[in-house]
Amino acid sequence: MITSRSDGYELSTDPDRLDVALVHEWLSTDAFWALGRTRETVEESVRGSLNFAVYDASGDQVAYARVVTDRATFAWLCDVYVVPAHRGRGLGTWLAGAVRDHLAPYRLKRVLLSTLDAHEVYAKAGFMPVPNPENFMILKVTG
Repeated sequence: MITSRSDGYELSTDPDRLDVALVHEWLSTDAFWALGRTRETVEESVRGSLNFAVYDASGDQVAYARVVTDRATFAWLCDVYVVPAHRGRGLGTWLAGAVRDHLAPYRLKRVLLSTLDAHEVYAKAGFMPVPNPENFMILKVTG
């Protein structure tokens, strides 16, 4: 899937175009939820996920998101990252909307994400707080 905007940004799901080394650098050094994540972990997570990347008019990758899904009942949007110099241009919302649209044909029961501070970004793409959060549980693991 390739989608373009009038301002020159292009969104792609082409795995061969994805710069995994760059994604690793972003996540492991600048994304508070993934600080210190190893290159091997990033590579493995990319292999097991649907990947979305945004490129600027010169072809440089400037944003990333991945989706973990069974393509039948559930998906989790995670590792959404936009390069600081490109923030404030709606790229995060565009990514979230592209994920939503890409997953729509699967008719999933639930698409989740977790965010500390970007609720308004995802709300623009249709995400909302979890109803009945008391129904959800998490398995605490070490590491």
